[in-house]
Amino acid sequence: MEVIMEHFDNGKYKRAKKQVEEIKGFYIHLTIYVAVNTFILVNIYRHSDNFWEWPHFVTLGAWGIGLLFHASKTFGVNLLFGKNWEERQIQKYIEKDKEEMGKYK
Repeated sequence: MEVIMEHFDNGKYKRAKKQVEEIKGFYIHLTIYVAVNTFILVNIYRHSDNFWEWPHFVTLGAWGIGLLFHASKTFGVNLLFGKNWEERQIQKYIEKDKEEMGKYK
């Protein structure tokens, strides 16, 4: 029994360590995003007559979208389908199959 618990605890440790590494990777990504985009925008501001042009913010926006996807993967938030979307879809198809089977009884 002790061997099973040790294996179980080892698996839990590995999953927890992987999650911590993913969170750490996200925060590194976020820090680089802020630093690089701050540098870019400060340079544009210092060397441009009109700062508020949309092309100046393309990198910020496009990279920001990538950062949002990274955050959703890391923290388990599904931005496109919602929290229980997958479960609702499964239940929908189960009900559909039950209806189909009911036709042949």
